[in-house]
Amino acid sequence: MHAYDEPVYLISVVAKVLNIHPQTLRQYEREGLISPSRTQGKTRLYSQKDIDRIKMILRLTRELGVNLAGVDIILRLKEQMEEMEKELEHLKEIIKEYEEGQTVPKSRAVVKKDFNTEIIIFEDKE
Repeated sequence: MHAYDEPVYLISVVAKVLNIHPQTLRQYEREGLISPSRTQGKTRLYSQKDIDRIKMILRLTRELGVNLAGVDIILRLKEQMEEMEKELEHLKEIIKEYEEGQTVPKSRAVVKKDFNTEIIIFEDKE
């Protein structure tokens, strides 16, 4: 079994599996919607992650009527949301550590307000 982001599928295989023309995949690449890996001979290789992204692009264009510019915006926003969710989870872990009695560094303060906890970060300008 291959890793989720391991590039192993040729363009012809991906096109056949998704029932699209290889030129559609090339267009998505030109538009910057996907970035398949390349071998030394410049052959495109797609991972399962790439295939899932292409499926999302196809769903947006075919089922929802979104044009490629709109797809680009949606995908970028989705990536930003995923990054923010990761950052939020990280901050929740930090808050949990502080609440469990660990010390708070001098450069930070933890403030408890009702049901919310805030981390205030101070910058030393020394």
